[in-house]
Amino acid sequence: MYAPERQQAILATARADGRVEVAALAETLKVTPETVRRDLTALERLGVLRRVHGGALPVERLEVEPTLATRRDQFAEEKLRIAARALDELPREGTVLLDSGSTTLALAEMFPRDRELTVVTNSIAIASALHGHHGVDLYVLGGRIRTRTGAAVGSWATTALADVSVDVAILGTNGFSVRRGMTTPDQAEAVAKRAMVAAGRRCVVLADSSKAELVHFHRFAELDDVALLITDRRLDEETAERLEASGTDVVRA
Repeated sequence: MYAPERQQAILATARADGRVEVAALAETLKVTPETVRRDLTALERLGVLRRVHGGALPVERLEVEPTLATRRDQFAEEKLRIAARALDELPREGTVLLDSGSTTLALAEMFPRDRELTVVTNSIAIASALHGHHGVDLYVLGGRIRTRTGAAVGSWATTALADVSVDVAILGTNGFSVRRGMTTPDQAEAVAKRAMVAAGRRCVVLADSSKAELVHFHRFAELDDVALLITDRRLDEETAERLEASGTDVVRA
């Protein structure tokens, strides 16, 4: 296979899967990792891919924020494992804040029925999943509902959060990196997430490893604001160690 053919195949895979990884490409294409890295560099220079640690992302994925429905189908198995591990972070009784997101929604759908929990959320989908749930005293934040995420944002949500203190705030993120912390594309959502971080006595972030080293337009938390990041086993050891050195404990489920 010539280099242009190889690069076309890499780009097609990136667009279909949302991400490509050097090791997997080397095995599939039967070339060395160094060859794959050169191909990724060439595609980045063309402006169609962006290099990230261990692989690359299609540029259009960074430019367009996916809907909640789309995100639920991406890395679904990893998200279920992350959500199952996050159950350990719920108190036996107390208060929990759940941010809008596909992995936090998976957690809500697994909520135990043997606890007495007060849950605050800005997510229509999570509110629907927990409505009528035995043992859950449910509070829903108001505000403008974003079409893409189903999240309530704006001053109604942040004003309410200013007067709230919860045992644990569990958030999602569009990207996390050692250099820039937790980031998201939308300004209003970033403001809401920042208020959630402030409302939690402890902050836990749930994010699959495809979000690693992604930096979006708005930062809502530094790494030392986050007590624990729960991700999946595809996050490499080196990145996990760098995150922990910056102040965030990391669990790979």
